[in-house]
Amino acid sequence: MRGSVDGLGSSAPLGAMLPAVFADDDLAQRFVAGLDDVVAPILNSLDCLDSYFTPALAPLDFTRWLGDWVGAETDGTEPEARLRAAVAAAAYLHRIRGTGRGLSEAVRLAFGVTPEITESGAAAWNARPLGPVPGERRPHLHVTLRLPAPTPADEHRLDSLVAAARPAHMPYTVKVTVAERTSER
Repeated sequence: MRGSVDGLGSSAPLGAMLPAVFADDDLAQRFVAGLDDVVAPILNSLDCLDSYFTPALAPLDFTRWLGDWVGAETDGTEPEARLRAAVAAAAYLHRIRGTGRGLSEAVRLAFGVTPEITESGAAAWNARPLGPVPGERRPHLHVTLRLPAPTPADEHRLDSLVAAARPAHMPYTVKVTVAERTSER
């Protein structure tokens, strides 16, 4: 929430801008000093405006709003670092939306874990016409996510994310499982 900041000085004090006749007028100087207290946060915000649009530097509440503005795939429950990363990557993710890489990156940014994605499509080249068609006849997409402590909400979140980031024509399934723990010796 933006507002007044105690002790914040104005970058452009109004008292110094008054005509010379008011330069020695104590009442006029005190009056505009009160206005300086009100205007100082606005001037400070304008002086730092570029920082507000840099997710790593912006205040957290503004970063959440910025995420809504740029269409970042966030739900409001992610940690601050993951929120800032998702907002910073939103434009890039919109460019690669509908691709395997785009889906994988969107899930990784939302959960902090890279998913396993299997799909029915394929690509091949053949010098002879009417060669075999690669891939499977029926399109499908399956996304498996392995989390340390999954919850039912995680599967719902993954389903929503895949529905938004997959190719529009592709039927899909999702699965959230417990990550295998590896023991280090």
